[in-house]
Amino acid sequence: MAELIAKEILDKAFDERFPQDMKEKLQNARVAVAGLGGLGSNIAVMLARSGVGHLFLVDFDVVDVTNLNRQMYMIPQLGKPKTEAILEILHDINPYLDVKTKNIKVTSDMVPELFGEYPIVCEAFDNADQKAMLISALLEKCPKTIVVSGNGMAGYGNSNAIVTEKVLGRLYICGDKVTEATAGMGLMAPRVAICAGHEANKVIELILQN
Repeated sequence: MAELIAKEILDKAFDERFPQDMKEKLQNARVAVAGLGGLGSNIAVMLARSGVGHLFLVDFDVVDVTNLNRQMYMIPQLGKPKTEAILEILHDINPYLDVKTKNIKVTSDMVPELFGEYPIVCEAFDNADQKAMLISALLEKCPKTIVVSGNGMAGYGNSNAIVTEKVLGRLYICGDKVTEATAGMGLMAPRVAICAGHEANKVIELILQN
């Protein structure tokens, strides 16, 4: 009974803000997020709050104390796999979403099997080589998949330098494409969240314009 009441409340909250066709498009959408760190954990939460009905979340890491300055995780989740921790968070936001997770380090040969059925994939890896590998593999091996990637969000600089650009037919880049997490230029919550917001916003735009 309590779950039914909770679902009715969530539906009412969404219905008061969006028309039915928008709600249905979001509920039916399937989006994958590769990497659940500063970008990916924020993206996953934004998409869940926006009513995206089917999420596939991939990461191989565990929650570390160094993550807490910019990622969605909490102290009680330290040491947990990020896939497990983000599932807890999303369940508390909306337990009626279809959320699948995979605790694995992605390699190029895995990409078609992991992501081939998803129309949109958010690339949210930390490592530049991993980013390049995933983008290349998705564009080459998943011909129907649109890729939304993050590049350049370190430090505390100009928020407005973070933008979204279409750089290829199926690739969008969000960020300033310059700042990296080097010495003296760490990763801080505001700019990371801004870049994650760009990625999530582009995903929602692609879903609703389809």
